[in-house]
Order: sequence, then structure tokens, then C-alpha cells
Amino acid sequence: MALMITSDCINCDVCVPECPNEAISQGDDIYVIDAAKCTECVGHFDESQCIEVCPADCIIPDPSHPESKEQLQEKYQRLTA
Repeated sequence: MALMITSDCINCDVCVPECPNEAISQGDDIYVIDAAKCTECVGHFDESQCIEVCPADCIIPDPSHPESKEQLQEKYQRLTA
């Protein structure tokens, strides 16, 4: 599933350059993740890079966008075609 950033975000900006799909951007109050671009780094890395660097531990799976690893791989292939 795509990831989401919770309201615990401290707007530190460290996640933005880590996203290989450029899915993270500044929202009204906190950073947001575009579910259409988020592959949880499937196809790029073994672990989600934004989660790895987030000092606030505020990036979690988005329950409104359930996707299997296979679906994330297909999304990665579409995005990088």
C-alpha cells in the first residue's frame, strides 16, 4: 500500500530528497505523499527510504490505498517506463 505522513510530521524536509518517485511534497500543514506515485520504494530499494530517515516516525502505510507488493511493482514499472 502507499504510505502516508501523519500529523506528527515536524516538517524537517529530510524525506523529500529520499523519495525516488518524487511522491512527497509540502502540503498545507505537513508533508504529503501522492499515493499515485508511492511504491514504498519497491523497484528501487529494499526498504522505504522515507521511513528510514524520518526522525518523527510519522510515515505509515495508508489504509485507504491497499496494494500488494506485486501491485507496487507494477506501479513502479508504469512510473519508470
